[in-house]
Amino acid sequence: MTQFNFFLKLLRESFRDLLPIIVVILFFQLAIIQTVPENWLSTAIGLTIVGVGLAIFLQGLEIGIFPVGEGLAREFAKNGTFIWILIFGFLIGFGTTIAEPALAVIADKAASISSGRIDATMLRLVVAGSVGFAILLGVYRIIKGHPIHFYIIAGYILVVGVTFFAPKEIIGLAYDLGGVTTSTVTVPLVAALGIGLATSIKGRNPVIDGFGLIAFASLTPMIFVQIYGIAVYNLVDAKQVSEVVVHATVSNVVTITPFSILSGIIAVTKDVLPILVIILFFQYIVLKKKINNLKTVFLGFALVIIGLYAFILGLEMGLFSLGETMAYQLTKGNSVLVIYAFSFAIGFSTTMAEPALMAIAKKAKEISDGKINDFALRLFVALGVAIGIALGAFRIVDGGHIHYYIIVGYIVVIILTFLAPRYIIPIAYDSGGVTTSTVTVPLVAALGIGLATNIEGRSALIDGFGLIAFASLFPMITVMLYGIIIEKLGVKSDTEIEAANILKDALVDAENMDLATVNIDGGNRRHSLPMDFSAVVIIVPADKKIDAIEAASKAGASGVTVLKADGIGLEGIGNFYRTSFEANDVLLLFLLPSGMVNKVIKSIIHTLHITTTGKGVAFAFPLSHMKGISLNRHDIFTYRKDHKNPENNLKSQEEEDKFNQELERELNDTSNNS
Repeated sequence: MTQFNFFLKLLRESFRDLLPIIVVILFFQLAIIQTVPENWLSTAIGLTIVGVGLAIFLQGLEIGIFPVGEGLAREFAKNGTFIWILIFGFLIGFGTTIAEPALAVIADKAASISSGRIDATMLRLVVAGSVGFAILLGVYRIIKGHPIHFYIIAGYILVVGVTFFAPKEIIGLAYDLGGVTTSTVTVPLVAALGIGLATSIKGRNPVIDGFGLIAFASLTPMIFVQIYGIAVYNLVDAKQVSEVVVHATVSNVVTITPFSILSGIIAVTKDVLPILVIILFFQYIVLKKKINNLKTVFLGFALVIIGLYAFILGLEMGLFSLGETMAYQLTKGNSVLVIYAFSFAIGFSTTMAEPALMAIAKKAKEISDGKINDFALRLFVALGVAIGIALGAFRIVDGGHIHYYIIVGYIVVIILTFLAPRYIIPIAYDSGGVTTSTVTVPLVAALGIGLATNIEGRSALIDGFGLIAFASLFPMITVMLYGIIIEKLGVKSDTEIEAANILKDALVDAENMDLATVNIDGGNRRHSLPMDFSAVVIIVPADKKIDAIEAASKAGASGVTVLKADGIGLEGIGNFYRTSFEANDVLLLFLLPSGMVNKVIKSIIHTLHITTTGKGVAFAFPLSHMKGISLNRHDIFTYRKDHKNPENNLKSQEEEDKFNQELERELNDTSNNS
């Protein structure tokens, strides 16, 4: 039941990620083009299959691949030898890329429109090998502590150099495949490996050194695929090409039969199998450790296979046909501005909803101590993608050569690399890779191929590819501009803000960790004084929440934090990893002066009968370094350390009045000094 609830959650998230695309498409289809596509039913079914397949795929990743993969990354980051870390990095890059669904679709599409000269399987092997090499090189850089921009700039020079020798039919495809490689499967495992290494190696910074592996994985395929293109177009004779044409995979017509489903599942199994082999080899042979919950891991792999097949099938039925149809309709319109507006809107909306980007943005905010705002980072990345796709559409309409645009873009990136703050550079490089998702890639690729097919004088192979490359390039520019802007505006980290506020308020002893800093009467006036605090934790059924809070309030508690509690019994503890549980209990957290603890716990356990017939758990533990809690003056007077058991009489009231007068004077002195 809990796994089913978890699947429903992933299903909602999958369709949430599809929603921005659907909204943009509906707007342009109904308001601008003002027609209903003939194959709208097939498209709707395809989109539904994409959403369901993506949810199944992600659940398989969560319960099968990620737990073991992340565990391996942590083990090698902490204990692995130099050579084994490099080998692991290569194999993880290769294994995750060969299973990438977006790469499979783009490779099949390239094979189809090249009349078989480009072999889909060989192309995927080339790309996977290049990503494996990229991760190996990136891991080596983290271990050695080399600045990332030296590697990236050298890579850009190689990309541009090879471009002048590569056949024009392969250039756009090569640039696109640099963005396709870093998506649903690759990003989480690769990011975990990089940050884990940078955190575990002494002298490395998780922000500066931990990011960047995704950038490497986006760069090397451009070089390797162009070299592959040079070999194919110059060394393969006509006879060999004609044989390839006979076996070329054409994905335009989708026929669903029991045999086709079985064949598709077998094909996907062959793609996912390398990841399983890599994980089992390193887990049992190298680390010599057993995998916990082995049945769950294999179930996860089975779900990944089913989800991948459904995902690819849905793309063929839905997004590709829809993208090509809309591209045809847009090219028949009277204004090319509509094409650019559609490209911009698709780029911006899909990127803002991209799960991989959300994860990277949150991690960037976390390890930058709040200096990088996650929403602002996503906004600048989405803006870069939108500009890139719109410019890429202009390039197809105008008929310009893609490498001129890309070369100018790289020059801008290199210039900004020397102007932007150092901490933003690896994040900017990585942002170019995470923007091209398993949902975005097929639609954008279909748009480019559709435009090139329907505009006179354009070639689907030469001009149709390249939009993904633009979507990967421009976020690097906009994110580095974001870093320059926040530096110019003087944006501070959370620690710097707190230090500035302390200095501004001239708060006496705020940094004295032996004193508690409290807000007086819940207002903005603060003071530091000796007090002991404890945490009282109450776990009760959800329907008893109000009773427990009322009982604590009667005993003097003035605030509570309410959290949902996921319960799991002994019978389910062996399958807890990456599992979602239904919250039936609540956890109530009270932060109280230590002298108030007994009174509050007694009131709650008696009211809820916890020690007799009722259900629940109550416990307390001492706290240290209390900063920021709100208390009223009476509780401060009563429970401060230097107060000795006040009796409820005139003398204690006089003492309390005197204490309040002294407290007020200290607060006023502090305010005047600031």
